[in-house]
Amino acid sequence: MRPMVLSMSRQHLKTHTKTEEYVSRIMNKGQLKNIIEAALMVSERPVSITRLLALFEKELDRPEGADVRAAVDQITEDYKGRGIELKEVASGFRIQVNGDYSKWINLLIEDRPPRYSRALLETLAIIAYRQPVTRAEIEEIRGVSVSSNIIRTLQERSWIRVVGQRDIPGKPELLATSKEFLDYFNLRKLSELPSLAEIKDFDQINPDLFDELEKKIQEEAQAKTGEQQIGSGVQLAVTEMGSPSEDDMAEIAESNEDAEEDVVSDKDNVVPFG
Repeated sequence: MRPMVLSMSRQHLKTHTKTEEYVSRIMNKGQLKNIIEAALMVSERPVSITRLLALFEKELDRPEGADVRAAVDQITEDYKGRGIELKEVASGFRIQVNGDYSKWINLLIEDRPPRYSRALLETLAIIAYRQPVTRAEIEEIRGVSVSSNIIRTLQERSWIRVVGQRDIPGKPELLATSKEFLDYFNLRKLSELPSLAEIKDFDQINPDLFDELEKKIQEEAQAKTGEQQIGSGVQLAVTEMGSPSEDDMAEIAESNEDAEEDVVSDKDNVVPFG
């Protein structure tokens, strides 16, 4: 019996020691960083902080989101000035080739990158800068009809998606870009898109297209400014008239609700899905 007891004690000690070593390993910030780096290295798609945290969900000593973020920031810092970089895009983080060295790395890739027509690139640009937008609105800006093949190709690439319908006769679909679009173009959010002036010289897109886009954007901005000025004028008139009575306040509130409904209908004309 004694050898058996001794064997059991040793086995318990061995298991306990392993547990202590594992907890200690996870608590070590350097090891945490290495685990995250390895996960990002093997992943074929960007990985979010939530997915990285899921790696440790069954462990005794789970790191916090702040710990994972700190490890990601450290990896980003480590890669500065190197041939690879850790890039944050819309869907999360990924390790990729530093763009400064892409022309040499591309020589190793046997598959030729896909080439897209001017019509497709112009359609994608309009959707990106004017979203949500209908097919008819795209055609109005380009001045020519949009092929169904172009829309289908963009959807197959998961670069665009249908986000609703315009609340007008026929209820045309509203198109907008997706997270995959942002990921492909190394963007975290739409506000990181280059300005129209920066991409006017892109030789695969008609520069006149951007003039039309800028015109549409300016018209929208002026319309919004006009709405704000009208709202400010109403407020000023109420102030100059003095404090309204309770009956007046009720009437103003009711008219404001009607005005808000009109603004939503006129400005957005969107029937969202879901």
